[in-house]
Amino acid sequence: MTIDHIQPVSKGGLNTLENLCLACRTCNEYKSDTTEAIDPLTGEIVALFNPRQQNWKEHFQWNNDASQIEGLSPIGRTTVIALRMNNAVIVATRKRWFAIGWHPPD
Repeated sequence: MTIDHIQPVSKGGLNTLENLCLACRTCNEYKSDTTEAIDPLTGEIVALFNPRQQNWKEHFQWNNDASQIEGLSPIGRTTVIALRMNNAVIVATRKRWFAIGWHPPD
């Protein structure tokens, strides 16, 4: 895990606890300084998920074998794609974790 600025410093974000969260290294690299992206269903520009202000279960769910994250809302769909949350490496890893009972998280 890495520390991520929810609002990037390059866009005026501060180094305060309220603006920091943990993110997997790969998602954080894909996020870069992105704060919004296009919802693939509606074509509208949508803000990315903010873990400090929004509830994960309102925007995401796991597929049947918990290997992929599915977006339930415009925020969820957009975040999954923008952060490449279902890239091949993490999907394979989640399948292994699921098989031995380490995944999904509660």
